[in-house]
Amino acid sequence: MSIPVLRVDGFLLASIQEALEDQAAIELKKNLLEEVRRSRAQGILIDVSGVDLIDSFTARVLGSIGRSARLLGTSTVLVGLQPEVAMTMLDLGLELSDLATELNTERGLELLRKQVRTLP
Repeated sequence: MSIPVLRVDGFLLASIQEALEDQAAIELKKNLLEEVRRSRAQGILIDVSGVDLIDSFTARVLGSIGRSARLLGTSTVLVGLQPEVAMTMLDLGLELSDLATELNTERGLELLRKQVRTLP
């Protein structure tokens, strides 16, 4: 499964619509980071509103996207996390501390815009 990466107002948007298999998660990370480098995107927004399961591998890859993007000078925001998914992740001890989170795409884009405005 290939996840398209769109450009929106200088940001990258990836919308995940189903649970990711390991290879798809790795491909998403590679594609996002290559696109950050190529386009000089100011932020990444990952929408997981269509996902009803995030396993430990996918959670680690999402965290790695956040850490890697930060090293490239950009922020990452995860949006649309389902309450059941969040509760399961906490029960399993999975955290996404390297990612900012917001309720939905609109609020995620607002957060990225604020972060860009506050940069020196």
